[in-house]
Amino acid sequence: MAIRLPLIKQAKKHILCRTLSKCKKVLVNNNIPKGYLAVYVGEEEKKRFVVPISYLHEPVFQQFLCKAEEEFGFNHPMGGLTIPCREDVFVTVTSQLET
Repeated sequence: MAIRLPLIKQAKKHILCRTLSKCKKVLVNNNIPKGYLAVYVGEEEKKRFVVPISYLHEPVFQQFLCKAEEEFGFNHPMGGLTIPCREDVFVTVTSQLET
């Protein structure tokens, strides 16, 4: 009995499409556009901000990341990148960065 490769390819394609559609739903539900990332900012209550990935190259944003590393390491309580600083400071600093 011969194995029919077209059927195997179709099955793999179907499984991949189902997997990708689930991933797309997760991405759509997170409302994070391509080229951006979500960070949680605040000392007590955390607020979610969506910032351009280009901020990762900015020295002032890297200081935020160093502070997050010192405080949380790789264990962020919100499940995403958490930056431990006051919300108003974060907004002031990032509003001066170019996207």
